[in-house]
Amino acid sequence: MTYPKTLEKLIMHLKKLPGVGQKTAERYAFELLTWDEAEITPLGNLLLSLKETFNKCAECNALCENNNCRFCNSPQRNQNTLCIVSSQKDLYALEQSNFFTGLYHIIPNTLSPLDQLEIDTAVINAIKERISYRNIKEIILAFDSTVEGDATTLYISQELKALDLSITKPTHGLPLGSSLDFVDKATLHRAFSSRGSL
Repeated sequence: MTYPKTLEKLIMHLKKLPGVGQKTAERYAFELLTWDEAEITPLGNLLLSLKETFNKCAECNALCENNNCRFCNSPQRNQNTLCIVSSQKDLYALEQSNFFTGLYHIIPNTLSPLDQLEIDTAVINAIKERISYRNIKEIILAFDSTVEGDATTLYISQELKALDLSITKPTHGLPLGSSLDFVDKATLHRAFSSRGSL
């Protein structure tokens, strides 16, 4: 059976979300059809405003509202420690664990030769500029425990090894192949508490 065209379009868009297949997208679409106008209008307005509301911090690349980065601009954060991650989700996974109080830096991608993904020289230069500007003493390379994550950790540590700072990575307790945003808070805390030098 073919769905009405508008419903087909909605299902197609919902399928673009991670982990959402055909059946889940259909279930979500039919659920949205049951919402009344008072429920669906705020959702529609919110989706329309996302790009206007959020932008990326020019310094750390984290999401910020109204050009105000709550990480870079907070005097309460440890200004001498910089944690490098590869996604917004990883940043918030660490932030929600409530144990890391330093600064963040998000790189656009991890190193993946199979997918022809490299780390641009400009990315490394931006990290070096922040190290100098912020007087960073420790770099934490917090990438997924995968081949790509390990390759990225090695690459960045080699690029920064000539600088006078400590370079560490979370070690104890992270399962092989795990993504940071799926690791529980206790395991993340243990991994960060027992950081290993590179």
